Amino acid sequence: MTDRPDPEQPQRLQKILSQWGIASRRHAEALITAGRVRVNGQVAEIGAVVRSQRDRIEVDGQWVRPADRPAPLYLLLNKPAKVLSACADDRSRATVLDLLPRSLTEQTGLHPIGRLDWDSTGALLLTNQGELTNALTHPRFHLPKTYRVWVQGQPGAADLDRWRAGVLLDGRPTLPAQVRVVQTQRDRRGDRGDRGDRTELEIVLVEGRNRQIRRMAELFNHPVIKLHRVAIGSLTLRSPDGSLLASGRYRDLTPAEIRMLYQQTRLDRPQ
Repeated sequence: MTDRPDPEQPQRLQKILSQWGIASRRHAEALITAGRVRVNGQVAEIGAVVRSQRDRIEVDGQWVRPADRPAPLYLLLNKPAKVLSACADDRSRATVLDLLPRSLTEQTGLHPIGRLDWDSTGALLLTNQGELTNALTHPRFHLPKTYRVWVQGQPGAADLDRWRAGVLLDGRPTLPAQVRVVQTQRDRRGDRGDRGDRTELEIVLVEGRNRQIRRMAELFNHPVIKLHRVAIGSLTLRSPDGSLLASGRYRDLTPAEIRMLYQQTRLDRPQ
């Protein structure tokens, strides 16, 4: 008599942890690398494959099972400055999770999708759906992000055209961007010339390289003074009632907004 075939296909461990809402794919890999994940009592390694219905998976000594998967969470936060877009910090700096109620951050796998710099502010998505995070941060999905950016001086037409067309960063050209001048404020003292002027730009990017806007602004000798993200795709810091989300506050995404994210990434929405 032969054993019945196992209908469950093995999957990579980091994908399972991501699907279960334990962590994003990247964070799951970090947990495995740090030796914090065990499979059937053995410390797991990157690349391990498991069957969720047969194998016992533990994270930090806690058994995690599909039945324990937390309810899906989708939040939009108006990130303040001087807060890290991370789940934890080894230097004890404030993170975006510190801005949320403990009931949302304890054992839910909630984490930010992408990041905003320490000094940057504005729209930041958080979820406990790792596959959605992996998709939205993958280069093949060009979800536009809109920023309002104050820079020093007055960028000329030639610099703005170069910015729109793309420049080399780390040996690779940036994708074309939308850049327009919103307003210019001139130095009232009149004794500093262009050095005292500043310009507000609206910039729409479809990629998210590390400190991309700040680095491009430096290339054009117009350093960033202030950077604020106002929208991610069609998601804005406006609540459904039209009120503006205050700095440090968050809101749940609406069902229509959640559908938009899954349609954008062509993922099946978890039930």
